[in-house]
Amino acid sequence: MKKIVVTGMGAVTPVGIGVENYWNNITLGASGIDTIKTFDPSELAVQIAGEIKNFNPSDYLPKDLIRKTDPFMQYAYIAAEEAMKQSGIKIEPERTGIVMGTAMAGIATIAYTQEALTGASHKKVGPRFIPKILGNIAAANIAIDYNIQGPSFTVSTACSSGGDAINTACMCMQSGKADIMLAVGAESVLCPLVIYSLANAKALSRRNDSPSTASRPFDVTRDGFVIGEGGGALVLETEEHALARGAKIYAEIRGCGNTDDAYHVTAPHPEGRGAIACMKQAIAEAGINPSDIGYINAHGTATNKGDTVETSSIKKVFGNTLPYVSSTKGATGHMMGAGGITETITCVKAIETGTVPPTINLNEVDPECAGIDFVANTAKKAEINFAMSNAFGFGGQNSSIIVGKYGK
Repeated sequence: MKKIVVTGMGAVTPVGIGVENYWNNITLGASGIDTIKTFDPSELAVQIAGEIKNFNPSDYLPKDLIRKTDPFMQYAYIAAEEAMKQSGIKIEPERTGIVMGTAMAGIATIAYTQEALTGASHKKVGPRFIPKILGNIAAANIAIDYNIQGPSFTVSTACSSGGDAINTACMCMQSGKADIMLAVGAESVLCPLVIYSLANAKALSRRNDSPSTASRPFDVTRDGFVIGEGGGALVLETEEHALARGAKIYAEIRGCGNTDDAYHVTAPHPEGRGAIACMKQAIAEAGINPSDIGYINAHGTATNKGDTVETSSIKKVFGNTLPYVSSTKGATGHMMGAGGITETITCVKAIETGTVPPTINLNEVDPECAGIDFVANTAKKAEINFAMSNAFGFGGQNSSIIVGKYGK
């Protein structure tokens, strides 16, 4: 198998725009969750989210691109631009590809357009509506600007979309279709329509009076997840290509897992069937032992069943060699399609800096999750050679990505 390496990273998150801002705030235990500012949430049962703070797209993007894009596309573009700049890559059009991961694409544009249309003229629906809602247009805009003519895919596997984008990008290079792949994930679902649905499903935290402590992965008092938004991007290359151009290599993608629970649309398999198989698949592809993994960035959304099933699944896979486990969703909220990318970046930075980011708002571990070091509230120093990012989604979708210190 060809070795696939990371040569560039980009992030747009509720705790900061830019990988270094994101990483510094994550390790300090900052929270990006607050009362919603995008619209007036006072009529909603859930009024909190992880928004991109003080975001002005004109600070990053040209006006013509802003007019024709949904916010999720803007986050994707900004993250991709950072990753491309960091990599110093020179695009080879036919040997470069892109994979976009998003769960709900332009759903906010759909919701707001329908709201504007109600009781009004059809002229309220602009000619850019369709391109603004399509998931693949995020990849298309990036491909057009960077002249990327190779493989182009858009992956929509709910909350595992970002991880599956990485997996798909790696498969493109393993098959010889590309030497360079851009893996991108992005999401912006903040609108009453989505919040009503998830709140009615009792999936969301209702701690409106304490936004910064609302997302409590693995805590006995957790009451659901908090919606987050953002984008993430990785420049991936074959090792041969990266070395030939003298690129700085940040980490290696060692293994990818993808499975389905085949059980329920919204609930995880109670015994973690798919999650266990997914982690084992990634470990086998990486050619390492479970004991080699020093850190897991958990899916850890702070839902009752999700956290307990993931915890039990990790215990079954790792036995007596349990690594550090933390969920950065306590800080960012659940970024859905973006999370698989930004949380893989978290793993790369953990390896690079020897720092394990904390699970914030974890004051009392749920007895059903006990027995694991969740790095509660304060980051820890540790030498990490291999790290795993888990992302599990509706439909029983499971993704596990293993990154390794380059040369290990």
